[in-house]
Amino acid sequence: MKYLNRRLALAAGTLAVLGLNSAFAQTPVVVGGKNFTEQQIMAEMTAQLLNAKGFKADKRAGMGSAVLRQAQESGQVDVYWEYTGTSLITYNKVNDKLSSEETYKRVKELDTQKGLVWLNPSRANNTYALVMNRDAAEKNGIMSVSDLAGKVNGGAKLTFASNAEFAERPDGLKPLEEAYKFSFGRANVKRMDSGLTYSALKERQVDVALAFATDGRIPAFNFVVLKDDKNFFPSYALTPVVRKQALDGSPKLAELLNGLSAKLDDNTMAKLNASVDVDKKSIEEVSTNFLKASGLI
Repeated sequence: MKYLNRRLALAAGTLAVLGLNSAFAQTPVVVGGKNFTEQQIMAEMTAQLLNAKGFKADKRAGMGSAVLRQAQESGQVDVYWEYTGTSLITYNKVNDKLSSEETYKRVKELDTQKGLVWLNPSRANNTYALVMNRDAAEKNGIMSVSDLAGKVNGGAKLTFASNAEFAERPDGLKPLEEAYKFSFGRANVKRMDSGLTYSALKERQVDVALAFATDGRIPAFNFVVLKDDKNFFPSYALTPVVRKQALDGSPKLAELLNGLSAKLDDNTMAKLNASVDVDKKSIEEVSTNFLKASGLI
């Protein structure tokens, strides 16, 4: 009888644990994403990966950066992929010049206090970049941001395509101009959606454009990235960030997201972005193909 009771108790305990794990697996994991291609790809890949591994993912992509961060801090979003430099400067107001390792360590420490856990950073560094059409850059001898500043200060009226966010960010246009001691001039800054900066430059509607370093349109459109020779831009390592409460409830999230992070680098992200922006494949197809090719699903 004692043996039978032990068996029953063990079975009951096992069922309780299984029921608890099942409950965690069925609790929706809200996956957020910002409103540009790379972020939409990461949100879709994360949702597909979690769904394939028994979680129930609720994807909410296409959000503004500040809105998304606020949503995660308030518990409305469980996980999204953030950039180390964005958290450092925009959310934590730290303007120190730090290495990529120092940047990651600092934001990890600061955001822990806000209930956010930074998992393993990928090797994809999607820093901001200023780009030009290669022939125009070579003709005018502009290979760096310092070269650009020199031309503008010498009287050249060069137009710049920027998204609205960069024009206002603490690591954006005004501080960049201050660091390099030049100014495009308000009339020469053309604000537009992020994706339109590339087409505006390609079609010669502007002379310089804001870009993200891992964007596949840079090589596809034969743009040249101007060297940030004063190292103005910090590291923007693409990293999964999870609410501590969600991670405590589902520890396996860390293993899955770290596994995906390990597969990403600059070249990989550029190819994924180009598949959508240049080859016009769907985000869903690109995400599924990559996860399968990488052995993640």
